[in-house]
Amino acid sequence: MERKITAMNKPSDSDKHSQSSFLKTRRDVIVDGAKVAGAGALAGLAIPHVHAQNDDPTIRLGLIGCGGRGGGAVLDAFRTSTSQYPVQLHALGDVFQSKIDEKARAFANSGRRPDIADKVDIGDRKFVGFDSYKKVIDTLRPGDIAILTAPCAFRWPHFAYAIEKGVHVFMEKPLCPDGPSGRRLLALNEKAKAKNLKVGVGLMCRHCDARTELFNRIQDGQIGEITMLRAYRMQTPIGSCFTKKNPGNASDLMFQITNFHAFLWLSGGSFSDFFIHNIDECCWMKNDWPVEAQAIGGRHYRGENIDQNFDTYSVEYTFPDGTKLFMDGRNISGCKNEFASFAHGTKGCAVISESGHAPSRARLYKGQVIHRMSRRRPRPEEKPQPVRHHPDLLWAFPQDPPEPSPYHREWERLIGAIRNDTEFNEVERGVKASVVTAMGRYAAHTGQGVTYDQVLDHEIEFGPDNDKLTVDSDSPLMPDRDGRYPVPEPGIKMDREY
Repeated sequence: MERKITAMNKPSDSDKHSQSSFLKTRRDVIVDGAKVAGAGALAGLAIPHVHAQNDDPTIRLGLIGCGGRGGGAVLDAFRTSTSQYPVQLHALGDVFQSKIDEKARAFANSGRRPDIADKVDIGDRKFVGFDSYKKVIDTLRPGDIAILTAPCAFRWPHFAYAIEKGVHVFMEKPLCPDGPSGRRLLALNEKAKAKNLKVGVGLMCRHCDARTELFNRIQDGQIGEITMLRAYRMQTPIGSCFTKKNPGNASDLMFQITNFHAFLWLSGGSFSDFFIHNIDECCWMKNDWPVEAQAIGGRHYRGENIDQNFDTYSVEYTFPDGTKLFMDGRNISGCKNEFASFAHGTKGCAVISESGHAPSRARLYKGQVIHRMSRRRPRPEEKPQPVRHHPDLLWAFPQDPPEPSPYHREWERLIGAIRNDTEFNEVERGVKASVVTAMGRYAAHTGQGVTYDQVLDHEIEFGPDNDKLTVDSDSPLMPDRDGRYPVPEPGIKMDREY
């Protein structure tokens, strides 16, 4: 039976990585000077008690996965905290003691960030190991939040335990690397909804004020019917997408987790981890999801790298009405970089995002020519650059004051939903975005055309027993005797990615 992929409704008001220390995150650099009044937005609301058993309004955070994304999520949550309704970091968990120690030291030495000093009370609640997520969640109370920022291979077991214990959840994208784990999450989410748990997903572009207004204008027909969307994430290698052999000082399992972008079972690889935002924001503007994909890709200049990624990807997604979304991705140094998404319609075109996640600089033009703004972000001490009023410009989201941060907005809405007990659950949309992304990756890796249903219903699960792993376990993906791993071979491995 064909599965119907439902359209996306217009967003409602209820509807991420440090380069060194998370205490000055990429998110801060993007939005420095654009202070969002999240606390003020909550202060005037009629707030129910969220911890009736002890009349304590504090929302405690349990961080599971102590990398840059986890630290960034905590800082974004802190921005919603007020003296009357505080948010506090309560516990840390990771499979690496070094990661826990790094985050604990950073929070303890928060002299450079006095605004967070009173929001940290970790104590000895620092847990290491594959079961650390249970220990962190066990310290939380109903109404608190488990932040799930470990690689997505572990998303479903961590989510399952949070549901069992009745705590709310914020989980990073992607939610799943493959169809079977996506099905697990959808089934688990029914239990979360039955318990009235609030669940946020780290697809923060959906909470961008500029993109929201753009979506409304597109849906109102201001560029006519959408005929094509195109998106680009072409960059030098980032994260661990290029990884060399295990030097031998860690087990295969722990080596792979350290370099999770390199391995499909852990993250969906560079495609799923990096490209999902562009794909998701284009689907949002179309107000639909693609039903099939075909793609090409390849590996070049590999040298001693043993990761499973392609260096280049080019995907053609097809929506139910035949409209195409073209997604081009690349991780090669020395090439033209592009990080943007665009929509084209019968009466004009739209900039969805122009140079990264934020600011989006969303705008509309008559005709089909995108007139570029300066690609350089203003420094914190500089005034934002005004939108150039090209004769073809129909509308542009104001840049002075700066666009509010979508990273902050997503946390304002999650915390607001918890405080006011309003519906907030982004899992289904997050799974759809993750599976659509995986569909493009699968098409490139196998060289076959593939449908959404085929990916979601696929029988091969990269890590079916991820909930049973221990520090002494073999990895679900073991290297050959030369320390190399199987890689996609389009046209040869046609029913699986490796």
